[in-house]
Amino acid sequence: MGLRRENLRMLGKLAVVASGMFAFGYLLIPAYKAICEATGINILSLNERQVPGNGVAGAEARALAKNTQVDTSRLITVEFDANARGPWQFKPAQRTMQVHPGEMATVLYEFQNVQDRRMSAQAIPSYAPRQAAPHFNKLECFCFSQYTLDPGEKKEWPVVFVIDPRLPKDVTTITLSYTFFEVGGKIPQAPESTAGAVQAPAREAGS
Repeated sequence: MGLRRENLRMLGKLAVVASGMFAFGYLLIPAYKAICEATGINILSLNERQVPGNGVAGAEARALAKNTQVDTSRLITVEFDANARGPWQFKPAQRTMQVHPGEMATVLYEFQNVQDRRMSAQAIPSYAPRQAAPHFNKLECFCFSQYTLDPGEKKEWPVVFVIDPRLPKDVTTITLSYTFFEVGGKIPQAPESTAGAVQAPAREAGS
């Protein structure tokens, strides 16, 4: 009789422990979501966001943006500039946009090889003011790679970026500038100021 009573008591303790574990597991998911929303951290997506060329866009980009801390009290004007170091067409699809720090945004750049030969090219970015550079985080950018384009071929590339909320308060405008140059030629210096700072060198007569 005593052994049976001990067994029933042990069974009761195990039932209490099992119920507690079930309740803990049930509450863990909403607790994790609440922590992510409060801190702006999504550990599962950090590695994916740091790898260039993942194609973070559309619904996936919007989902990632929800997991980023956004400073809605500030608006940063981002200006887009393009400098072509060669006989091709290169420009942003839009010249400016306003974003909140911490907000994911996308801008498209358009490129066309107007030559009658195949060419390989790459872009180098620069920022103005310079102190904004460490706070301008590109999640996807055509400047990560070289591209080979056939005669007359057109390309359209996205730049997906987030401005770090730690950007100094006195910075209200950032210019993102790209210089596109042909691979194999002399690499130009990145432009140091705002739009139009770098111009294609004039050709000498007879060259």
